[in-house]
Amino acid sequence: MLPQRMKKAITENPKKLANLIDLVNLPSTLREFVGQSQTSRLGCFMRVWSYIKENNLQDPNNKNVVNCDEKLKTVLLGKPQIELAELPVLVKLHFSKVSK
Repeated sequence: MLPQRMKKAITENPKKLANLIDLVNLPSTLREFVGQSQTSRLGCFMRVWSYIKENNLQDPNNKNVVNCDEKLKTVLLGKPQIELAELPVLVKLHFSKVSK
């Protein structure tokens, strides 16, 4: 069951959803991190997020901050610490621009 806000976004702009869920070839850094040669942008983001949760990389004092380990730094441009709001942007940088 999708939240109402997400349903509205999908019906208003289905092309944006397609960009999130279409399979794409991953660059080498993401390929090594994810363990697959193809996945969607959304799938890649979910893998990064689950890695953060599994390895308890969120700062215990501030859950909006992620302390990156060496493996995560390879995906997040070598940053030792990021805000959660930066996460989608940093993952998106690995994907080439889709032509319209």
